[in-house]
Amino acid sequence: MKVEIISATRKSAADFRDDAALGISLQRLAHDRQLVPRIATGNPRGLPDVYNESLDSAGGDSIVVFMHDDVWIDDHFFSQRIAEGLESFDVIGVAGNRRRISGQPAWLFVDPKFTWDQRENLTGSIGHGQQPCGPITCFGAAPAACELIDGVFLAAKKSVLMDNKLFFDPRFDFHFYDMDFCRSARQIGLKLGTWPICLTHQSTGGFASEQWLKGYNTYLGKWGA
Repeated sequence: MKVEIISATRKSAADFRDDAALGISLQRLAHDRQLVPRIATGNPRGLPDVYNESLDSAGGDSIVVFMHDDVWIDDHFFSQRIAEGLESFDVIGVAGNRRRISGQPAWLFVDPKFTWDQRENLTGSIGHGQQPCGPITCFGAAPAACELIDGVFLAAKKSVLMDNKLFFDPRFDFHFYDMDFCRSARQIGLKLGTWPICLTHQSTGGFASEQWLKGYNTYLGKWGA
């Protein structure tokens, strides 16, 4: 089964290939013929627009993986790990929360002051840093069933998403698209979970920015406090 990597970048195609963490990682994994990159280069659009468009054009029996362009793939069994995870869950990620509470502003926080949830509710791990194989933040044991998953990496079988008419809401151009997607998935009964896949993320998120606050208000307006 093909594993289609869907991502967006402001970089040109050449700069993505040579400079972006994901672009360099995909070159390293070029031996894996299951991996099919679908990268929107020079992109000014919100992630949901890119993700939905690529989802429509992906192969019918494909696995689709939605990733940020600043992610190093440290796992050379990448496609195998994803396929294994989707035997247990409908949607998988590398970090998430076993629960969801009222007014939650992100998968790992419980309030707008960015207070971390209790460790027993968190699951998964991911590296952070500008270089591959960065220092690892371990949130909790994985695999584990979740209510919310970090949008840095989301994977599902295309057939599952299409059969359930599950798409990304374009109102959430960058922030909260993952929270909204997870809630929509759970609302229709899909199973979400974390799976052990080795990644390093160059960013730690843009929490509390003006764009983030706008997304939070839109999110609360859609789902309620």
